[in-house]
This record gives sequence, structure tokens and C-alpha cells, in this order.
Amino acid sequence: MTRHSAALTSLCNCLRGLPPVEVKWTSVIGLANQTLTTPALIDFVDQFASVLPEDVCTYIRQIHRRNVLRNDRLAGQLEEAVIAMNGQGVTPVLLKGAATLATAPVERRGVRLMCDLDIMVMPDEAESAVTALRAIGYQIHERTLPNSKRWYVELNRPRDVGTIDLQQGALDPAYLDRGPGNALNHCVPARFGRGSAYVPTPTYRALMLIIHDQFQDFGYWLGDLDLRHLLELRDLNSSVGGIDWSELTSHVSSGLMKNAVETQLLALAALLGVEVPHSMRCRLIPRLQFKRQLIQARFPATRVPFLAMTVLDLRNYRRRMTSGYAQAGLRGRGLWSVPRGSTLQFLLSATTTVRAGKV
Repeated sequence: MTRHSAALTSLCNCLRGLPPVEVKWTSVIGLANQTLTTPALIDFVDQFASVLPEDVCTYIRQIHRRNVLRNDRLAGQLEEAVIAMNGQGVTPVLLKGAATLATAPVERRGVRLMCDLDIMVMPDEAESAVTALRAIGYQIHERTLPNSKRWYVELNRPRDVGTIDLQQGALDPAYLDRGPGNALNHCVPARFGRGSAYVPTPTYRALMLIIHDQFQDFGYWLGDLDLRHLLELRDLNSSVGGIDWSELTSHVSSGLMKNAVETQLLALAALLGVEVPHSMRCRLIPRLQFKRQLIQARFPATRVPFLAMTVLDLRNYRRRMTSGYAQAGLRGRGLWSVPRGSTLQFLLSATTTVRAGKV
């Protein structure tokens, strides 16, 4: 991370399609590999091939070509899974990369590097979906306990290039008071080959992506940037219908959520040039959080000291949790109480670990 962090601006300029100026290609390619964005540089290479080093063009084209082949296999795997679930009366909701495979033009399929296939089903369809997938050769690699707050099953087959992450809920109710039933209100039917599925609208996909990065993946607390997901947000905004900024704001249910969403949108505007309304990128705490992300990206040694920045938003977090306790008739911790030792230990460990896709 340390060797390539200073290349963030150069890499973002390349991804924005700006002319190359004094680019240190070893650092830029290294950071692209770390952030899993190398295939997305294919547009830049196609545009500026005549002025780029030949080895840079060859490498990026080779990575993109291999990713096209991999994502074609993922698409075939996804279609087979959807058809199998349809046979059990289940119409799944395609999330994240799976939604991209279902909606992106075939010629753009290789731009995004995908790790697995995220699929959501309704609670009363969960076991039918698992049965359908096991019938076509999938084995359960991991599943949550019956009393777990968040249900999911990870399934795989030896011949496939990715696993299937089967979920019952798209969003964590601790941060957004909407369950899977509400999520269906923001989906549209979609044909995927010979299968039928639902795909969330661009605005709702953006919301799910932000919540995943900021909370489920702890980016808000750790100060991480996920450049691959910022690119996906940019593409969602450029897609048919785009992101409805007013609707996105209407889903923000707390001060904590507002800070997290606006932090992500600040990064989207500043790093990739997306036109985000000024009202969604002008508040102090999100601006401080984004500044922290930039400093940490350039100077990774500051990650541990900057953990203290989470205290700035501790009041919003405690108010959110206390509200939840009050609704359940329980007594929560005080607004300014110190996080538990196990929480601090986890955050300290996560902030000093290099994670694929993060900077």
C-alpha cells in the first residue's frame, strides 16, 4: 500500500479519461491491481494508446481480455442458478456484480472485476433456493446459524470461477429500517438469458453499495476508499434512469447514515468527477472524513491515529443505537460511552491489515 498510495490522483485521472501527464506507470498499475480496477483502464488505453508505453497497453489489454472470459463464465453460472431457482418457484433479486451482469451490455462485461455472485431471496423462499442450487451441484461452504441476525449461505462448485452468496436481506436493518420486502418495492423484473429475476433500480443499487462499503465493510470507521465501487457508482449514475439524488436522500434515515452517504458521494465527485448536488457534499463531518481518506491513502502510517476521528460521529452512532433500544424497550449505553474493548481491538486489527480492493 505504501509504495503506490501517492498514485491515487494519477489513477483516478486515468479512470476519468484525462490525458496522461507525468504518470509513474509502475505505481499506477500497482495501485490499480491493489484496488481491483485494472480492467477498467481499458477505455483509457483505447483512447490514448498512441501516447502510452507499449508494455502498459499490452498488460491492461491482457488483464481486460482475461476478465472478459472470467465474467462470461460468471454470467453463464448466474443464468444456470437463476433458472434452477425459477424451477422451484423462486424469483431471486440480483445484487452488486450479479446485477451488473444482468444489466450491462455484453461488450462492457469485462470492465468490472467480480469476486462472487450476490443473490437475495425472500425468507420464505430461502430453503427452496438452497435446494435448487444443491440440485445442480452446489455444496454449502458456509452458512449462518439459525438464530443469526443476518442469514446467508455461501455455495460453491469445483468447476465454477466464483461462489454464490445467497442472502435474505440486502441491507442491514441496524442502519436502514427496511427489510427485503421493502427492497422489492425498488426492483424491476429482468430477463437474464432463459431465467427471470429482479434487479434493483440504479438509485437503490447505489444505496446498497454505499451501505456495504461504509458499514458492512467498516469503511466509515476505518477511513477506507473502495475505488472499484466508486466506479460502479459512476456507471450507475450514467446508466438509463441514473441515480435520483432526491430519492437517495429520502432513504437516509439518521445522522449517521447521512454522514456515511455524503462521505461516499464526496469521494465520487472529487475523485471521478461525477456531478453530485452541492447540498450532498458540503457538510463538515463528511468533508473531514473524505480528507481523512485522502491522507490515509497517501500516508498509511496515519491510519491508527485517525481511528480517533470516529469519536467525532460517536454521538450520531449512540443516538441511532439508543433509539433502537428504546423501541425495543431496552436500555442502551450512554451517548458518549467508550466503545467496547473487543470493538476497539477489531478496528485496530482491520485498520492495519491490507485488504484487497481498499486503499
